[in-house]
Amino acid sequence: MRLPFFNVAMKRLVLLLLFLAYCIEVPILAAEETADLKKKFSKLTFITEAYPPYNFVDRGILKGIAVDLLIAATQLQDITLRRDSIKVYPWARGYQQVLKGPNIVLFSTTRTVARETLFKWAGPISPTRIVLIAVKARQINIKFKQEMHNYNIAGIRDDVGEQLVLEAGYPRHKFISQANANSIVNMLVKQRIDLWAYEEFVGNWFIKQNRQNTDDFETVFLLKEGHLYFAFSKDVDNNLINLIQQGIDKTKKIPGMVRETLYQDILSHYM
Repeated sequence: MRLPFFNVAMKRLVLLLLFLAYCIEVPILAAEETADLKKKFSKLTFITEAYPPYNFVDRGILKGIAVDLLIAATQLQDITLRRDSIKVYPWARGYQQVLKGPNIVLFSTTRTVARETLFKWAGPISPTRIVLIAVKARQINIKFKQEMHNYNIAGIRDDVGEQLVLEAGYPRHKFISQANANSIVNMLVKQRIDLWAYEEFVGNWFIKQNRQNTDDFETVFLLKEGHLYFAFSKDVDNNLINLIQQGIDKTKKIPGMVRETLYQDILSHYM
């Protein structure tokens, strides 16, 4: 008469033991997965450019909104990333490397329809406006993209500004590609070009850096509004990208020392 009760009790015991075994196994598997992701993270090569205030070198130290965000996001995920391990290259060089891979991360990268399937993404870092900048005294007025054809336009090679202008039908042979922004500011000032296709905030930063008055320049046309992201070569493990994305998301939720969140603290340091 006691056998049925015994069977029920034994089944419950077995189920309890299986549940406990599962609870013990899960942290072990999670720890192994985390260790594997950290190993994969160590193989990533992070590449950026001079693109202030998002990423730039100041007195030998790499800093900026995107750099600080990346450092904070990885720390929150218990991953170590040293600033001096991030490589600073001309944009075109970094862009070609992230296209080829393997294990490349390029930032700050404007996420566009044309680039969407070329990379994997984590972010956003910040909103961005890609515009045409002109010397105000020239009184250039552009209402439609087709009117760009009437002017000489310059931009950074493989930058989103160049890509957007060419996508609008501007002749490639006419577009003036440069390796750095300082040379383009000089060309604008000396009226060797009419327009500069670039990120609006970053463009003004370079204008100031070249000891020019930003009031002497103006945005004459908006090419695109979007967001800056971290772009990963297609071979990078999705779980690793998710780990970094979770860290970025945390910076936007954790209370900051000065502002509402840690992310806003980072922004306020540069804006």
